[in-house]
Amino acid sequence: MDNAATASGRPLAADTPDETRGETNTFARKFYVAAWRWHFYAGLYVVPFLLMLSITGLIMVYFNSVETRFGERLYVTPQGEMSSPIAQAQAAAALYPTGSVTQYMPPPAADRTALVTVGVDGVSMIVAVDPYTNAVLNAVEKDSTWFYFASDIHGTLLIGDLGDRLIEIAAGLAIVLVVTGLYLWWPRDGTGFARVLIPRLNTRGRALWKELHVTAGFYTSIVMVFFLISGLAWAGIWGGQFVQAWSTFPAEKWDNVPLSDETHAAMNHGALKEVPWGLEQTPLPLSGSDVGTAGVPEGVAVNLNSIEDLARAIGFDQQFRIGLPGDATGVYTISADSMDGDTETPTGDRTVHIDQYTGKVLAEVGFADYSLAAKAMAVGTALHQGDMGLWNTALNTLFCLTVIFICISGVVMWWKRRPSGALRLAAPPLPANLPLWKGAVFIMLLLSLAFPLVGLTLLAVLAFDVLILSNAPALRRALQ
Repeated sequence: MDNAATASGRPLAADTPDETRGETNTFARKFYVAAWRWHFYAGLYVVPFLLMLSITGLIMVYFNSVETRFGERLYVTPQGEMSSPIAQAQAAAALYPTGSVTQYMPPPAADRTALVTVGVDGVSMIVAVDPYTNAVLNAVEKDSTWFYFASDIHGTLLIGDLGDRLIEIAAGLAIVLVVTGLYLWWPRDGTGFARVLIPRLNTRGRALWKELHVTAGFYTSIVMVFFLISGLAWAGIWGGQFVQAWSTFPAEKWDNVPLSDETHAAMNHGALKEVPWGLEQTPLPLSGSDVGTAGVPEGVAVNLNSIEDLARAIGFDQQFRIGLPGDATGVYTISADSMDGDTETPTGDRTVHIDQYTGKVLAEVGFADYSLAAKAMAVGTALHQGDMGLWNTALNTLFCLTVIFICISGVVMWWKRRPSGALRLAAPPLPANLPLWKGAVFIMLLLSLAFPLVGLTLLAVLAFDVLILSNAPALRRALQ
C-alpha cells in the first residue's frame, strides 16, 4: 500500500529506486507510478480480507491439527469388544427423539470414541459415544464450534453467497497485489537481490517498515499465490462455474447407474467443504435398481453393521465415515478423504456408494480416478488446511502470521507517509499520459476471462477513476 509519489504529483519519495528518480517524463517512471497506484488500490480493498482470512485460517489450522474440529479429542478406556455400530448410533439418537442419524464415524483407534451425526430440525449434532458402553460422552452442535464458525467466516463472511463473491474479488485482487508488488520492488539499483532477500535492519521509521514489508512479501509471494488459487477454486464463480465444472469426475464412468438430481455437494454442511473438490458437482447414484457389483453378501441384512463390515473388508481402515441414506432413493456412502482429515495424504481419498436395498456397490472413485486438476486440488487443499502433518501446520501458521505482518506494515507505511492532519487517502497520482493504456485494457480483459469478478471490479474502478474522479476535483483531492 506504499506510494511512489505524493498525491500532488511531486517527485518520487527519497526511498524510490534510483532509476526512476528524476525521470519525471519517462515511460519507465510513468509505468512505475501506474503500477504503484494499482498496488495501492488493490491493497485498500484486499488488506481487511487478508487479515480476516489469516486470522480465521490460524483458528482452523489449530483445531484441524492440534485439537479436533469439534473442540476436543475424546478418549475412552478399552474394555473388551466394541458394541455394534447400530447400538452406538441408537445411543446417540436417543438424545434426540425427533432426529435421525445421518452419519457414523467408527472409532479410529481402540481408545477413541465413535462420532455420530444426528440431524435435528435442520441442525447437525455431533455425539461422541463410548463404543464399549454406549455411554454418550459429549454432544455439540456442529456449526457452533470454533472451527466451523471460523470456517463460515473464512468462506462466506456469515452472509452467504454475497460474502463468497466479496472474498472471491479480494482473492483475485490479491494476485494483482502480488504481481504489482514484485514489479515495484524488483531490484533496479544495482544491489541485486541482496536488498530484497535480507532487510536492512539499521534503518529507522518508515524505511525499516518498508524493508521488512518488501522482504516478507517477496518470500511469501509464491506461497500466497498458491493459497489464493487453491482458495479461489472453491469460490462460487471462478471455481464453481469455470474451473471446477471442467474438472468434475464424470459420472458416466459408473456404468449405467441411475443418477440423482442431487450432487455430492449436498453432503457438505454450511460453508465447510467436506466433499473432495473433483466430486462436488458429480451426481449421486440412486438406490432401488439391480445394477452394481458385489458388496454386502447375499442373505445379510443391509444396515449400518453390514456396511461397516463391508468397508473394512474392502480396505477402509483407521478413520473413515459412513453416510446413511437420506430418503428412499438415497445410498450408503463410505468415504475417507483428506478434506475431512481422514487420510494422512490426499492420495488415499476414496468414496464408495452402496445401494441401501441390495447392498451392491453402485459407484467407487479414488484419487487415481480424479482429473489432473482434481488431483492438484486434493493435494492443494490438504496443504492449504495443514493436513499433511505437524510440518504443514507449522508452515501454515508461519505463513498466516507473515501475511498479518505484511498487511499491518502496509498500513503503517501508508499512515507514516500520508499528509499529517489531512483527511485524504494519499493515493499515488495517475500519470498524465498512462503508458500502454491499450495493454492495460487487454490485461483487464484477460482478467475478466480468467477471474470474472476481478475483471469487472477493475473495470468499475477504472470507470470511477476516469468518469467521476476526473470530473470531481474535491472528491479527487480527498481520495488522493
